[in-house]
Amino acid sequence: MPGETAFDIDELRRSLGLVVVTDPEVIEGYRRDQSQLTPAGVPLAVVRARSISDVQQTMRWAYERRVPVVTRGAGSGLAGGANAIDGGIVLSLAGLNRIVHIDPSARLATVEAGVINGDLVRAAGEFGLWYPPDPGSREFSTIGGNVATNAGGSCCVKYGVTADHVARIKAILPDGRMIHTGARTRKNVAGLNLGQLLVGSEGTLAVVVEVTVRLRQAPSEVATVVASFETVHQAVESVLAMSTVAEPCVLELMDRTTVTAVESMTRMGLDTDAAALLLVQCDGADSVAQAERCAAMCRRTALDVWSTVDAGEGEAMMVARRSAFTALEQLGGVLLDDVAVPVHQLPGMLRSIEVIAERHRVRIGTFGHAGDGNMHPTVIFDPTDPDEVVRARAAFDEIIDRAIALGGTITGEHGVGVLKRAHLTQMIGGTELDLAERIRGVFDPRGILNPGRG
Repeated sequence: MPGETAFDIDELRRSLGLVVVTDPEVIEGYRRDQSQLTPAGVPLAVVRARSISDVQQTMRWAYERRVPVVTRGAGSGLAGGANAIDGGIVLSLAGLNRIVHIDPSARLATVEAGVINGDLVRAAGEFGLWYPPDPGSREFSTIGGNVATNAGGSCCVKYGVTADHVARIKAILPDGRMIHTGARTRKNVAGLNLGQLLVGSEGTLAVVVEVTVRLRQAPSEVATVVASFETVHQAVESVLAMSTVAEPCVLELMDRTTVTAVESMTRMGLDTDAAALLLVQCDGADSVAQAERCAAMCRRTALDVWSTVDAGEGEAMMVARRSAFTALEQLGGVLLDDVAVPVHQLPGMLRSIEVIAERHRVRIGTFGHAGDGNMHPTVIFDPTDPDEVVRARAAFDEIIDRAIALGGTITGEHGVGVLKRAHLTQMIGGTELDLAERIRGVFDPRGILNPGRG
């Protein structure tokens, strides 16, 4: 009943105060993440939590009334996993933004879920330490959001994804109870590894409010190589060759469409005539020697190879790579895919993307983490043209199908959300999906946390 809903929201507001927002204009800014062509509902309210107690009270209120709750960080997601649900609550953790403690001796940092990834990197850097997971959204995505999707980034080819750096998690169950998972020690085999269930669960099991992550010594030296190629496939052949002579910490690829878009936006002087550009970085005491071996592999077929040990120049190239998605967005509507295949299958995956683009008469800009096979083919379309929208979606889905056929996955780091939910059974199997849903029911027996997602 409308009166009951109004009464309930008033009750929640009396309990939590101004953190409960019902102003429609404010709510509009919390309804969806950065994904396109994903549905977003109209919530009853947004709760902008400022403490763990706010989260617990919100969850108890919602659990008692079976009101769906969607947890949100910075809204930087790309799969619709933080989109609002009609009649639900959007629980924003952006205000839980304290770096609780950095322990240099143990190389651990404890942070609240709303801490920005880049802020943690800079805080750790004051102690000569480093937090490696580096999604392209590093400067605005939150650690809680990174945990929700098991975010990766450029450095994961050598250093792994978010799950490889999580030591402990503090989370709130749907009924408001608090749990702790993991340990500060390097080894811990006590009980089931509940923390690894929470990482990548996309807000469907519990609300992660605090994370203790492992830090590394900051790299002492970094050498950068940039190579341009006449064909994308020559670039991929160089990627495969480099893996036999070095261990790069970054091995990124951008095709001509992407490089041209980035150059148009940044005016950095990138080679827009080449079909593909590789960005390679090696770190550590032997970084220069490793980088030279990578450059030698590229010179076999590259149009041009450039290298530097200057940190500023290397970071400038990383900024160009991180700008890829933003630059492609300037060209129209975008459907950003996130498929990963075994690295040796990259040539076949990239050939398929070219064929799919031609078949559906759409433009696709491809970039991503060539070193671990995680690519981001981005379908560009006119959102005002219904036929083009249909063709873009068909191309997007066909790319996913091809990745599965090549032994890959429908998502390497962005999550399933609502965007790829229809492909989940195809990816993991019906029995496995049923098992996952039963596990979800143990954490959330009333099914209020992000229902229908992930």
